[in-house]
Amino acid sequence: MENSKSMERVLQLAVNIANNMRHEYIMPEHLLMALLKQDDYQTALSRCDVDAMELMNEVTEWLGKQEQRADLFAMPMPSAQFSDTLRHALRYAVEGHYASLTETAYSAGILSLEESQAAYILGSAVEGDEKFFLDTLEIVFCDETPADYSSINGSPKQQEKDAKSWLSLVADISEQAKTHTPIIGREKELSRTIEILCRMEKNNPLHVGDPGVGKTAIIYGLANMINNGRVPERLLNKKIYGINLSRLLAGAQYRGDFEKRLTTVLDGAMESGAILYIDEIHNIMGAGKGGDGGPDASNIMKPYLESGKVHFIGATTHEEYNRKMAKDRAIMRRFQMIDIKEPSVEETIQIIKGLQPSLQKFHNVIYHKDAIDYAVRASQKHISDRRLPDKAIDLIDEAGAYLEVHKDLMVSKPYVTKALINEILMKNLKIEANVLKENNNSVLSCLGNNIKDRIFGQDNAVEKVTEAILMAKAGLSEDDKPLASLLFVGPTGVGKTEIAKVLAKELGVELVRFDMSEYTEKHTVAKLIGSPAGYVGYDDGGLLTDAVRNTPNCVLLLDEIEKAHSDIYNILLQIMDYATLTDNHGRKTDFRNVILIMTSNAGAQYAAQASIGFGGGVSRGEAMMKQVKKTFKPEFINRLTDIVVFSEMDENMAAQILRKKLCELEAKLQQRKVSFEMTDEAFSSLLKKGFTKEYGAREMDRVIARELKPLFMKEILFGKLRKGGSVTVESADGILKLLF
Repeated sequence: MENSKSMERVLQLAVNIANNMRHEYIMPEHLLMALLKQDDYQTALSRCDVDAMELMNEVTEWLGKQEQRADLFAMPMPSAQFSDTLRHALRYAVEGHYASLTETAYSAGILSLEESQAAYILGSAVEGDEKFFLDTLEIVFCDETPADYSSINGSPKQQEKDAKSWLSLVADISEQAKTHTPIIGREKELSRTIEILCRMEKNNPLHVGDPGVGKTAIIYGLANMINNGRVPERLLNKKIYGINLSRLLAGAQYRGDFEKRLTTVLDGAMESGAILYIDEIHNIMGAGKGGDGGPDASNIMKPYLESGKVHFIGATTHEEYNRKMAKDRAIMRRFQMIDIKEPSVEETIQIIKGLQPSLQKFHNVIYHKDAIDYAVRASQKHISDRRLPDKAIDLIDEAGAYLEVHKDLMVSKPYVTKALINEILMKNLKIEANVLKENNNSVLSCLGNNIKDRIFGQDNAVEKVTEAILMAKAGLSEDDKPLASLLFVGPTGVGKTEIAKVLAKELGVELVRFDMSEYTEKHTVAKLIGSPAGYVGYDDGGLLTDAVRNTPNCVLLLDEIEKAHSDIYNILLQIMDYATLTDNHGRKTDFRNVILIMTSNAGAQYAAQASIGFGGGVSRGEAMMKQVKKTFKPEFINRLTDIVVFSEMDENMAAQILRKKLCELEAKLQQRKVSFEMTDEAFSSLLKKGFTKEYGAREMDRVIARELKPLFMKEILFGKLRKGGSVTVESADGILKLLF
């Protein structure tokens, strides 16, 4: 391919610049300087709001710093980067069907260079507008029009003559449906779609539903009904074609490319009477719209939508529909919306049974008769951020792929069983095995005793917690509520937070804890569900909703709930009543598998007064409950599963806690090969100092840290226990000592 006449002059000027500056090589910077000297080139830059003289000064300054050749009479040779520029320009010209190499092609070649000062200078000047700049060059150098410009616009004479050329831009769904699995269910949606297609005007159905509910499958079902003649006569022999807007936009380099392609498809469909299916139809809003405010795809389609001679079926989600399409009433009045809801569990089971033969053939496995039923129910229970049937299909498909890859798991026949479904759930969703076991009676039967082994003196509270959990596990609680919503009230340091930690560990789920003292201000409450639009943090999402969405099976602990702002209770009402919470992006979070525990010290200060006649001889629990009802609103208390009152610490409870703390200390010392025994006097001394009803078990930690641990610290670091050993802790006049 030859250079254009004007470009020949530019290249000669670049050689002269290199020679006059006594440079050994002709570089892209010389070429850029020669281009910048052209009036038309300066005009193109000015249309892009770029000062050509500033670029000229930058190039001149850089070239002035380059080393000069020693031989005054030698001619400069093209550099490697100059050769790369020529190669990139040639590729650009070939792809654009140019008749010759032009200023536009060489400019594109410079911009394509790596580690080139010329590319940096020009690229920085037109950063983000490279295509607009090249298009402007093409217009300014109008005598260098591409030789086959009409083919770039997608309208060569051959296409105009060929009436079926538009078929190359669409997908034949009617043909694809012949090998697609027949649709199961969705009779109402299909019937409504056919009714709309048979209308004289506004005969364009719009399927709106959550991702994964089967909107595309309905189109394949409709195509099969047409192929089999099970539609009204008006729709017989109709063909369904799918439009991919990304495919129409791809490679559209020049103004009008996309519009011409879309018009070609619409004209072809109108002539043949076809039905056009547009998945993700919200993308037509703004598609192909240029910076000059030209028409987008939706405006191009409006006359065709109005004519009724070509049918459109669109599919989108509720979120995208509300965000993009609902605002344009001119478009929406031409569509008839059909709400595609999530199928029920029983409908999903039938859908997957219809897919079972093809899945078995693909993975070369056999699905056990109850594996499909279990997979659907397990996906519905444990996968909360997606919809049926998509999440259930993914689960059994994943199980087939897992068994296909891990052939060592096959005993005789490659069966996909319930155990394998559980394996996939544990691997992909990080769900503990205890959560997935259907008959988890061994763990649940010992739940109360296991908690009592670690929480001392709160047997009544433990029994209430255990009863609430067992009620939910037995399926006797309401389905659309959390497993349990419990309020723990009692003095500080009696085990309210600790029981939540133990419960999570025993059930094999994660503990998600929020300290409500961080949410005392009104504006901080928004952090739980995300900031409103226009506020800082809007894109971050909510802390609470994100945490539960990531770990839907958990013990959710809201510590010291009475310290939070009163607005927090309005959020908790939704969780306790409907087990859902909507964040600032409109995404719903499922709380059905959450055990909600809230702790509070409300009323604890009045419990001590009950024993001396508070309120006319009421019990300690009644005294605390009276204050709790004053602190929390009736609608909040009414939605709780139970209010669990914790007793104050007594001496027997304190002794058990002290033994537990000493065992924990001994376990740490064992790592340094140190063991100890404690005399009764030393134990009594610690117990006397650590037992206070006011501060509970936390005072015991402080006493051990203050009285006992320093003795071991000095001996382990500097004394006789550096290499380990055994000691006895005794007390003399209330002071602890170590005897070796």
